[in-house]
Amino acid sequence: MNAKLSRRRLLHLMGAAILPGAAHAQGFAGLGTTAEGFAIPRRGQALTFPEDHGPHYAYRIEWWYLTSVLTGADGQDYGIQWTLFRSALAPEQGAGWSAPQLWMGHAGLTTASRHFSAERLARGGIGQAGVVAQPFDAWIDDWRMQGAAPAGGDEFDALRISARGPDFGYALDYRAEGPLVLQGDRGYSVKSPAGQASYYYSQPFYRVSGTLDLPGGPVPVPVTGQGWLDREWSSQPLAEDQAGWDWVSLIFENGARMMGFQLRGTDIFTSGTWIAADGTATPLPHNALRFTALEQAQVAGRQVPVRWRIEAPAQGPMPGLRIETRPLNPQSWMDTSVPYWEGPLRFDGSHQGRGYLEMTGY
Repeated sequence: MNAKLSRRRLLHLMGAAILPGAAHAQGFAGLGTTAEGFAIPRRGQALTFPEDHGPHYAYRIEWWYLTSVLTGADGQDYGIQWTLFRSALAPEQGAGWSAPQLWMGHAGLTTASRHFSAERLARGGIGQAGVVAQPFDAWIDDWRMQGAAPAGGDEFDALRISARGPDFGYALDYRAEGPLVLQGDRGYSVKSPAGQASYYYSQPFYRVSGTLDLPGGPVPVPVTGQGWLDREWSSQPLAEDQAGWDWVSLIFENGARMMGFQLRGTDIFTSGTWIAADGTATPLPHNALRFTALEQAQVAGRQVPVRWRIEAPAQGPMPGLRIETRPLNPQSWMDTSVPYWEGPLRFDGSHQGRGYLEMTGY
């Protein structure tokens, strides 16, 4: 085979990797299916950098996931998302057209009145998409996340990203002002009572500057703000009954951060991490967080909760939390092969700040 795969064929292959047997898919997007032959995360495995910034071909799925809350010179709020997913048909890197790696890129841009999304698909092994750990580089077609760190620093200390859809685009620079943060138990993040897990770490301390391209407005639009990068990989990250999740990244006005999620299945499973302003991480045990939907909206033909109350009792250095979120745009729907809601928010209550919300399985 020496021609680019059609979108239909590539989606079929992606389905074989992420949705093995759509009629029998288990967990959201098939992520609860067993992954015979692939590696499974183990508690106690130390993460190493920069090696773990790169791909892990022994595992079935992973992603490089960047979100940012931004403000224009006019005071308007914006949000962007840049994501590269890798999924595999077999636990090996391979080469050329025989490589079993499949790549999918998502880009989103949110304003108060509009939400834009775009998707790219690629087959691994032919240079159309990929990730290199050092010097860091991640790309799919002309979308790029490229390391720009000075010598001697971590590869994620500075990044440049760009992406473009049919009617939007962005080019942004990221500078880390804090350390990498290991989620869960030193990077081992449990997702269910049965013990499904992933390796998971973040860089939640980015200062961002750059420009957005928007239809019908000044081009480019200069923006500044804060960014959050998540890295995660696994082979079976969900239990078979888990139909989706609600995930937040929160940036508090006092400099602290928090990551939290609930997975919706037969029972609700929650987890999170309180991150002090200096980067010290405190894992939050299962059931420490409580998510309560406060408002639903009709989004893409379905009812989706778009405003939440999030609560947690004091946990060590974490003070008690009781906040209410409000989305910048309730219609922040990613109209992609596996659709989901993703957009920026503001929150107030016991704490104030900005963040991002992702919701799947609705």
